[in-house]
Amino acid sequence: MTTAIRESRTIMSLVLPILIGLAYAVLMSLIPEPHRRRFNAIMVGGAGAAYLSGGGLGGWEFPFTALVAYCAYRGLESWTFIGIAWLLHTGWDVLHHLKGSPIIPFAHDSSFGCAVCDPVIALWCFWGGPSLISLVRTRVARPHTPDRVSS
Repeated sequence: MTTAIRESRTIMSLVLPILIGLAYAVLMSLIPEPHRRRFNAIMVGGAGAAYLSGGGLGGWEFPFTALVAYCAYRGLESWTFIGIAWLLHTGWDVLHHLKGSPIIPFAHDSSFGCAVCDPVIALWCFWGGPSLISLVRTRVARPHTPDRVSS
């Protein structure tokens, strides 16, 4: 494999998961609050159980799933706990990537991609899970006023 192809694959293995995380936040922006927060708590709870069927880390999969379920439960009322759960999942993704038991069995680097995507979602959650669509609309609709210079 040539160096250019390897570099291209490396860039895509970083850029694509970041774009997926951003797309997730944009799509979640279509759900109004407080439903958006609660829906995301359910999503991260499901993500916490994603590795159970593969069992790559053996019995440790169960306490991890319980920990993420607890964070997801607390996330029903707190964006911070949802963000914590996504970061926990990031760490689990890294362990699975290093151990060689990917989240998608036929996609070797899927856990790596998930480990790149999840912190993007976590940052959005720590920001309070705002509607990115509304933020963009507000910025576009706001009239530009020149800075005033005092004399």
